[in-house]
Amino acid sequence: MPPGTINYVTPRGMALLREELAALEAERTEAQKNGNDEEERIRRLASVAHRIAELGRRIACARIVDPLEQPRDEVRFGAMVTVRTLSGRHPGRIRRITIVGVDEADPSSGRISFISPFASIVMGCGVGDTVSMRTGEGEELLEITEIEYGG
Repeated sequence: MPPGTINYVTPRGMALLREELAALEAERTEAQKNGNDEEERIRRLASVAHRIAELGRRIACARIVDPLEQPRDEVRFGAMVTVRTLSGRHPGRIRRITIVGVDEADPSSGRISFISPFASIVMGCGVGDTVSMRTGEGEELLEITEIEYGG
């Protein structure tokens, strides 16, 4: 994230960041204790310290947004959005996408970042709204069929 940018996260996303930090701190402790090769130990400690510092910055600029506090009739951060392709290469295809923070995005499991093109297109929309999205396969017209917010 660029300096000064708010790192929006869901409660789940913040928990994942904290778990990662705890794992890195445990790795640092282990590296401090063990290592026959001093040069390798120093290199490992430096790498872990860099990752801890970067993660610390991401946590420091994080702002937790609870999806349960979002308006139910509009796509916002934390929404699980169901869309149906109206026209394009795959008419009738149904997709379910959850809009999350950058750190917890995983497109293969349907979790996309709030700064992604898809999120930018659907944010602020409601059920029944249609949006146009350019993909690698051409233009698609999508209808928002459902908006849900989980924990």
